Amino acid sequence: MSMKTYIKIMFNSEGASPSEIMERLQSLGFKPITGAYDMVYEWDNGASVKDAIWFADKIHETLKGFKVIFEVETISE
Repeated sequence: MSMKTYIKIMFNSEGASPSEIMERLQSLGFKPITGAYDMVYEWDNGASVKDAIWFADKIHETLKGFKVIFEVETISE
């Protein structure tokens, strides 16, 4: 089973630009997509829930101070 982590971002006009936020997330391995979510991260096989929680912490650290709100959802396919 493979896992994917989706992220939805809400930008703030007083924060960083959308392009800067997208670049930061792409540096973590996210890819832009269209639809209900803004980006997706595709895990290698063998990733666990513990890995997903670690990654959510990494996203939080990467976006800290940029005045964005984000929502993540990790699913197994």
